Amino acid sequence: MSEKQQNEAPAPRYRLHKTIVMVGMMGAGKTAVGRALASRLGVPFLDSDAEIEAAANMSVPEIFSRDGEPFFRTKETQVISRLLDEERGILSTGGGAFLSEINRRNITCRGVSLWLNADLDLLWQRVRHKDTRPLLRTPDPRATLAQIYEARVPLYGLADLTVVSLPDASIENMVDRVITALLEHRPDALEQISPGE
Repeated sequence: MSEKQQNEAPAPRYRLHKTIVMVGMMGAGKTAVGRALASRLGVPFLDSDAEIEAAANMSVPEIFSRDGEPFFRTKETQVISRLLDEERGILSTGGGAFLSEINRRNITCRGVSLWLNADLDLLWQRVRHKDTRPLLRTPDPRATLAQIYEARVPLYGLADLTVVSLPDASIENMVDRVITALLEHRPDALEQISPGE
């Protein structure tokens, strides 16, 4: 064993007791941070939009276009409920998922909701060049994003935990901050385990 290896402390290990559900606006980093968080914790990463797309064999924009938003929201509730029951891991949800009272109740009862809170300027910077957001297909997408943001923030504020997304924070730094918030405020959901365990 080299001197460098001897000096390196082993990476912390964790035990996840409840599914962590990432909520927040499009562009907040739910998928990127959620995937990295799942990798760090050694648990599955789940994505409700990806599950809906796989079941429908269509993209979310195609589902919105063909069947409408109410149909999509019904499927979203079914998928989130199933994922909460089937597997413990990190679950990334679409931006509108947490607006549903049924989803909020299901998530609170069977998991922990974590709001990645990014401000409007950061969100716009991240989503303005993407054509995959059906709700932003309007003549003035920036104004539409602002309206959606204003309407949704009070509901995201009902999440069990909030971690602010900083523009200059790396994904790994965001994962560190999420883990710290969980360990400090929700030890029932995540615990750090000692090397001997």
